[in-house]
Amino acid sequence: MRRWTSHPLFWPALTLLLLLAANASFNRGFWQLEWRGGHLYGSVVDIVNRAAPLAVVALGMTLVIATRGIDISVGAVVAIAAAVAALLIGGELEVKNGVQIYVSRFPMALAIVAALAAAALCGLWNGLLVARVGMQPIIATLILMVAGRGIAQLVTGGQIITVYYAPYFFIGNGFLFGLPFAVYIAAAVWGALHLLMTRSALGLFIQSIGINPAASRVAGLPERLITVCVYVFCGFAAGVAGLIVSSNVKSADGNNAGLLLELDAILAVTLGGTLLTGGRFSLAGSVIGALIIQTLTSTIYSIGVPPEINMVVKAAVVFVVMLLQSAEFRAALRQWVRRA
Repeated sequence: MRRWTSHPLFWPALTLLLLLAANASFNRGFWQLEWRGGHLYGSVVDIVNRAAPLAVVALGMTLVIATRGIDISVGAVVAIAAAVAALLIGGELEVKNGVQIYVSRFPMALAIVAALAAAALCGLWNGLLVARVGMQPIIATLILMVAGRGIAQLVTGGQIITVYYAPYFFIGNGFLFGLPFAVYIAAAVWGALHLLMTRSALGLFIQSIGINPAASRVAGLPERLITVCVYVFCGFAAGVAGLIVSSNVKSADGNNAGLLLELDAILAVTLGGTLLTGGRFSLAGSVIGALIIQTLTSTIYSIGVPPEINMVVKAAVVFVVMLLQSAEFRAALRQWVRRA
């Protein structure tokens, strides 16, 4: 039993299962799945779908934290990417053959590439400040966290930009083989990262940098280049989430899009077992952490707890899970039980 409980994913997975069970106890149809119009519907599908943007951001955050960094600007980057995509796509009304249709201002592929490029540039800015200028990660990303909201509002002109172009909605609202397309995006990001971390030496390099950056540099690792790259990827991941979010709500709000998402991403990463001190990280754990946060939110709403208490309950659950993940706390708890 101790071998199971010592596994890094045991407590996050157990927490997720308990939350799912709690949801099922308050909602008898929680596990019910329904096939309608070629699509799969149900509470579980809805949780996984809504957790997809957070999971993508958490995956990018995982690599940053693994190198002893932090990125608190991802929420603002989500807003920037959403604003760029919505501005370029828009949706102008035209009449063709007597039928009114909405067309994109620019090709949708160009808008998506531009949004992701803008997000990656934000990550590059953070990475250069951390790796080249030598700023503390929290200070470097705080700059973009504040300025990024202003940039997003400048792009949107301080207004909510509504998107009318129907093909764009498929990113956040579409279904493929019965499942939400956003789930496939999150799975693809995780799969690509998993292969990259396990089939190449990059995962070992990131762990080495997180454990001891100076020793890694002396050993010949391109520590600064890798650090810049993980920040660029974190920005890119936030851009992907921005596309999903703006497509889902069919608009871009520079002031509110991705608001507090950085906190949920950090919580998801820590819940998944990644050490904030750098080194050890778990991509699968971060995805489980994102599912925990979304399931917890659904549980709070299902039992009728006021939304304003959401953050308090979330903090309490995170506190308990982090205690259970601590080997020192578990050892002290076992000693206390034996004495009692």
